[in-house]
Amino acid sequence: MAKGLSIHIGLNHVDPHHYQGADGKPWDGALAACENDARDMQTLATSQGFVTQTLLTEQATAQNVIGAITQAAQELQSGDLLFISYSGHGGQVPDLNGDEEDQMDETWCLYDRQLIDDELYALWGRFAPGVRIFMLSDSCHSGSVTRDPNFQMIMASSGARLRLLPVAVQAGTFRAHKSLYQEIQSTCKAGDRAAIGASVILISGCQDNQFSMDGDKNGLFTGTLLRVWKNGKFKSDLTLFWRRIVERMPLYQSPNLFKVGAANPQFESQRPFAI
Repeated sequence: MAKGLSIHIGLNHVDPHHYQGADGKPWDGALAACENDARDMQTLATSQGFVTQTLLTEQATAQNVIGAITQAAQELQSGDLLFISYSGHGGQVPDLNGDEEDQMDETWCLYDRQLIDDELYALWGRFAPGVRIFMLSDSCHSGSVTRDPNFQMIMASSGARLRLLPVAVQAGTFRAHKSLYQEIQSTCKAGDRAAIGASVILISGCQDNQFSMDGDKNGLFTGTLLRVWKNGKFKSDLTLFWRRIVERMPLYQSPNLFKVGAANPQFESQRPFAI
């Protein structure tokens, strides 16, 4: 019988000792709904038979997240499923290995530092062939979004919270910890060219040139996903699940479906969260 493990990460703020603006002032990145997202994803996972783990804010350090994923890689075998969700800020650091068209690596802003996408690719490479990995990421990444007219309009009119590392903080944090991030990147030189035998499907909260909205109870993406799921009443496949979420989202935030690793049409045709 297949085994299902899940890891749920939600950060309502980050460590201001690590994150800082271009002027050196500390930044805590306060958000409201990310911990709720993680708890709700854990509840969903538990209802589907997963063995779950949740890392909230101060617990969501790079060491703990990497450790949880590494442990899952050691436990899961072909046919098993890892479900991982992330809610928090997304950021970028300069790309060193030439695997990014925009010359920027994308990141998750964990409590004590950013987790670089090259690190995630390396972690996926630790999983046995045939393992299925389903990932939800309710965050945004592109610093260029701050120059988007929609961004300016929404921020001016609503005081909305975005799950985005501001450009000034992105620059200030990287400058203050440049040697740390470059050392990490030097250990993950393969980047998105890493050999991955598992099958990974990601649904992200928005396109790379958009932004993910925070909320009071859930992020916009996570809340919409939960409404589509309808406490398990959704019975179709992953692709239709993604399309139904997109249909209910505003034009300025369009979730993306992305696949890496080994092709697995059977995985794609399965119901979401089906172990």
